[in-house]
Amino acid sequence: MKFVEAHGMRMPAIGLGTWELRGRDCVRLVQDAVKIGYRHFDTAQSYDNEAEIGEGLQASGLPRDEAFVTTKIWPANHAPADFARAFKESLAKLRLDHVDLLLLHWPSKDIPLADTIGALCKVKRDGGARHVGVSNFTIALLDDAVRLSSEPIACNQIEVHPYLDQSKVIAACRKHGVAVVAYSPVARGRLTDDGVLAAIGKRYGKSAAQVSLRFLVQQGLGIVPRTSKVERLKENFAIFDFELSDAEMKEVAALSSKAHRVVNIAAAPVWD
Repeated sequence: MKFVEAHGMRMPAIGLGTWELRGRDCVRLVQDAVKIGYRHFDTAQSYDNEAEIGEGLQASGLPRDEAFVTTKIWPANHAPADFARAFKESLAKLRLDHVDLLLLHWPSKDIPLADTIGALCKVKRDGGARHVGVSNFTIALLDDAVRLSSEPIACNQIEVHPYLDQSKVIAACRKHGVAVVAYSPVARGRLTDDGVLAAIGKRYGKSAAQVSLRFLVQQGLGIVPRTSKVERLKENFAIFDFELSDAEMKEVAALSSKAHRVVNIAAAPVWD
């Protein structure tokens, strides 16, 4: 297993993304993921599946110290009192006494960042989270978060895939020693039929999606691909037995000219 490290955090490079997974199917998929070898599980308050993630992990029998669990707090709960309450609810649903990584899901346009960062750091100091970080933060917002935080910002989770050049944000994260975790790493399926990726994959007996995932982890990024299918779970995990050449990495990077962002909600900041 490859790991991503930052400020004392040691996160498995590939995690199970769980957006849109619900009910018994979610519980079973978590158990299947554990059997395959997944040890990193990514959820969020807004996914409305923390209870299922907790149930699946408990049912799997995986020791707590072998699981890396990330959850995120939605901007509506970024005021300090709301933040503490929301996080307590998340822990109860997850059936955990702490998470490994707690993120601000999106920057809030209403609550001062200083207030929210203070609440985030308090959770870490109180033992509720081993590490803290942010998600969907621009370069300027990341600079502010690092400046305001009394605890190390370990992660910025952002949309990254071959169709979206995030090199500027990634460079800013590295300047601060902040790990980058890529969500939607196959652009929600939009690049699974890409001819360039498929041609590269054919050389290694891999799919276009596997080439995309390999492209990201080979840059030192974490990834949290989401799927509801066991066969795709296995496929996503099988990306550590081949390596792209420098020429192939450049070929994949060139696809970013498509400039295709798949996640851009009302809460989004002005992107870099």
